[in-house]
Amino acid sequence: MDSLSGILAFVQVAETRSFSDAGRQLGVSSSAVGKSVARMEERLEVRLFHRSTRSVTLTAEGALFLERCRRILAEIAAAELELADTRAAPRGKLRISLPLVSGLMMPVLTAFMHRYPDIELDVDFSDRLVDIVEEGFDAVVRTGEPVDSRLVSRRLGVFELVLVASPDYLKRRGVPEKPADLLGHACLQHKFPTTGRFEPWPLRLLPGEVLTELPATMICNTTEALVQVAQAGLGIACLPDFMVQEALRRGELCRVLESCTEHQGTFRVIWPSSKYLAPKLRVFIDFLGERLLSSGEAERGKGPENKKPA
Repeated sequence: MDSLSGILAFVQVAETRSFSDAGRQLGVSSSAVGKSVARMEERLEVRLFHRSTRSVTLTAEGALFLERCRRILAEIAAAELELADTRAAPRGKLRISLPLVSGLMMPVLTAFMHRYPDIELDVDFSDRLVDIVEEGFDAVVRTGEPVDSRLVSRRLGVFELVLVASPDYLKRRGVPEKPADLLGHACLQHKFPTTGRFEPWPLRLLPGEVLTELPATMICNTTEALVQVAQAGLGIACLPDFMVQEALRRGELCRVLESCTEHQGTFRVIWPSSKYLAPKLRVFIDFLGERLLSSGEAERGKGPENKKPA
C-alpha cells in the first residue's frame, strides 16, 4: 500500500509541478508528499524530479516512470468501476445484429427482455457481414469464424444443414435415393442476400457420381419462408436442423438423403475486443450461451476466444 500511495503522490506532483498543490489535492501536507516521493526515489535508487526553489520538473527517468504509473492508476480505476457495475443492475442501450432466423432468436430475445427490463435492445436482423466496430454494434450473432483481430467471440453452439420434404411431396414425386436423383425434383434454393449466390447443399457424392447444378423451383433470400414452402409439399429444401426439428417431430417434414449429407456449422456471438466488458453486454453474452442452442450449454465456462485474421 505504501508503494501505491507513493505512486499517487508522484503522479500528482508530476501533473501539478508542485509539492504543495499535490498535497492540497491529496489532502495531506506538502512535506508528507515530499517524504513519500523521497522514499520512492530511495527505493528505486533513481532521482524522479529536478527540484529548485522555483520549479519542479521531471528527470528523464521520472518521465518514463510517469507513463507506467498513469497506466497503473487507470487500471485500478477501471477495476473499481467494474466492481461497482457488478453490484448494479445492467442497464442502457444494447445495439445488436442477429441473423434472419427469428424463430431461433426471438424466444431468446423475449426471455432476455423479461430478465433484464432495464436494457434497451436495438436489434438489426440481417444476414449481411456488418462491420461491428465501424457501425457501432455492441455484439452480433453470426455463423462461422471471425477474421478481424479487433473482435472477440464466444461459441454458442453447432447446427447441421439437412434436406427435408413433406410426406405428401415424397408420396407424389418419390423419395430420392442418391444425390443425382435431385435433378428430377423440385429444389427450393436459399440465396445469400449479400452475394446473390445459392447456399451449397452439403451432398456427399457416391463414387463416380456427377451432379450438375440443381434445379431451382423457388429461390428465396430467407430460409424461414422455405420452411413453409417445404411444409406445403412444394419441394425439397436444405435448411438448418434447428428450424425444422419441430416439423420433423410432428411428421410434417421428413429428412431426405440423410446418409448422403454431411455438414456442421457454428453460431458465435462476436463483440469488439476490450479489457472492460460492460455489464449489459456481459449478461447478454452469458444469456445467449445458456439459451440459444442446447449445445451452447456445454460451451459455458470456456471463456471468450480471440480470433485473429485467417
